[in-house]
Amino acid sequence: MNGSRAANASLLAGIVAGLDNAKAACAVCVPAPYLQQCVDTLTGTPLAWGAQDVSQHVSGAYTGEVAASMLVDFGCRYAIVGHSERRAYHGETDQVVAQKAFAALNAGITPIVCVGETLAQREAGQTNVVVGQQLSAVLELLDADAAARIVVAYEPIWAIGTGKTATPAMAQEVHAQLRSQLRERSAAAAEQVAILYGGSMKPDNAAELMAQGDIDGGLIGGAALKAADFLAIIDAAA
Repeated sequence: MNGSRAANASLLAGIVAGLDNAKAACAVCVPAPYLQQCVDTLTGTPLAWGAQDVSQHVSGAYTGEVAASMLVDFGCRYAIVGHSERRAYHGETDQVVAQKAFAALNAGITPIVCVGETLAQREAGQTNVVVGQQLSAVLELLDADAAARIVVAYEPIWAIGTGKTATPAMAQEVHAQLRSQLRERSAAAAEQVAILYGGSMKPDNAAELMAQGDIDGGLIGGAALKAADFLAIIDAAA
């Protein structure tokens, strides 16, 4: 929940100006009121855009919700589903997250499915079980073709804004498990699905993280609010 029309204009212009030689796919996911600003500013540029959430419902009496069809009206290519803050602050269950991913795919939008464990869960040795259950709930709703059209983002909740960090090896271990889980669903899913790392990726750790075999990119938080930092991470991804 950051941004204003003026701040967005400056940030987006700064990102686009630095994308001339970008060799990585990149997008910004913005608060819904600013989607039209993305349409106006980013159409015709290499930078795609998406939403930070989407309703699991197609339409109806769900005041305040935003349907996937509405996001399509604004040219969204992506929608984040199951972000740790949505799970923690809005009580979103694995099943709700799965339904949101399904709704996004049905509208032609790529869901960025977030999974991740708390510090208590990691210290209890439950990381594999927790993230496995979170991804399984989504895969159970999708056929093999749809499963290959999602993006997965691993965000260890304990490493976001806490001063604690996951080493590249720790992150890779979870990403490898997620890849294996996708492979069990279909070979195409394991090959095609990008698995992003969302645990406070920054310019100074991006290259080392993305050098890991199963870390395909990043879901960037605070560093994406500074054009120079975001561009540095995009360069590292290449």
